Amino acid sequence: MDGFSRRNALKVGGALGAVGALATVAPARAEPWTWSPQGSVAGGGAGADPMTVWDPEADQLVASLIDRGEVPAINALLRTWTRNAQPLPEGLPGDLRDFMEYNRQLPAWADQGKLATAIDFNKKRGLYLGVLYGLASGMMSTVIPKEAKAVYYSKGGQDLKDRISKTAKLGYDIGTANAYAPDGEMVVTCLKTRLAHAGVRHLLPQSPHWVSSAQEEIPISQQDMMVTWHSLPTTVMRHLTAWRVPIPVHESEAFLHSWQVCAHMLGIRDEYIPNSWDEANAQAAQTLDPVVAATPEGIKLADRLLHLGNNLDLAILSKGVLGAFTRFILGDKLADDLQIAREPIWEPLLDVSWGPFVAVREGLLPIVPLAPDAYWLFDEFLRQFALVYLSELRMPLNIEIPTMNRDMNVPPK
Repeated sequence: MDGFSRRNALKVGGALGAVGALATVAPARAEPWTWSPQGSVAGGGAGADPMTVWDPEADQLVASLIDRGEVPAINALLRTWTRNAQPLPEGLPGDLRDFMEYNRQLPAWADQGKLATAIDFNKKRGLYLGVLYGLASGMMSTVIPKEAKAVYYSKGGQDLKDRISKTAKLGYDIGTANAYAPDGEMVVTCLKTRLAHAGVRHLLPQSPHWVSSAQEEIPISQQDMMVTWHSLPTTVMRHLTAWRVPIPVHESEAFLHSWQVCAHMLGIRDEYIPNSWDEANAQAAQTLDPVVAATPEGIKLADRLLHLGNNLDLAILSKGVLGAFTRFILGDKLADDLQIAREPIWEPLLDVSWGPFVAVREGLLPIVPLAPDAYWLFDEFLRQFALVYLSELRMPLNIEIPTMNRDMNVPPK
């Protein structure tokens, strides 16, 4: 009962604080928020503009933990918590333990059958997904201005490769066969990320560098989280559809469902989580598509991401080839804005041969057209990129509550 009371107190106190701040902290929206909560997994809701809503329960808790100086000890304890069903470490503050025990539970609407089908989908499409999470979703994060600024000026901006790897860990963990199972890691990754986001909300407004460049007074609103969410499953499915990869309806719906559960676990309100791909695309058209643009911070993040293969002796993953695939996926305008150089060999190959390559790979073309070398290169790229992507994410990655912002006097790693 005591834990339940503390949890409710957090909710009430945080909600009152957020409501009281709405008039001053939310940036002006160019057009009114029109996406209806009727299209959400909740089937309804208040319909509040998500630009004016954050995560009050987590925000008040983590701000208190930071101000109490308890975060370093908490981070040390949570490094040992790696599996979904694993008991929480002894020694955590009571208010944090209550929050985590309550919020580690899957939503009541989670469908275990669909989550099992999503595993089959991820197995079949693993190579495509590795490239899309890395070069579509990963690079998309650099052209979402608010996200790029938040990453660049927060502690994550000190080690850009580590920060990118932690974001990509969502795509890796959700694709594993045991993602939401007791021995999986997806619940852990989501809940640690939620706590980290709350830490950034508390600390980033104390950074004069972020304050001078940001439009909002508090980062990572519910809309910002949904924008990032759309840069993952919605963007991936858009590309798979554009490439004409044949996906049975039940597998497509299952893939979406696995990400719907992820959104809930990250602290996104159910009334903002789309209940179908049509609703996801409609919401993305209002949240993601209009905001995509390069920024000075994003350009630097993009350059770092393109050095993914530097530590391996694999010419096929050179910066030029990664840049060519990025340009192919994001389009010329964004690639130019991100100052990604042209690549004279791979770009024409991709433009002419990628579509037939996918058709051959999917068994839609029984006869291989006249470019076997190009198809071999594409297939090898998919395999090598997946190798690098997976090797990066199999290493221990500790998602932690930050205690400071980036030191702008120290060059990033």
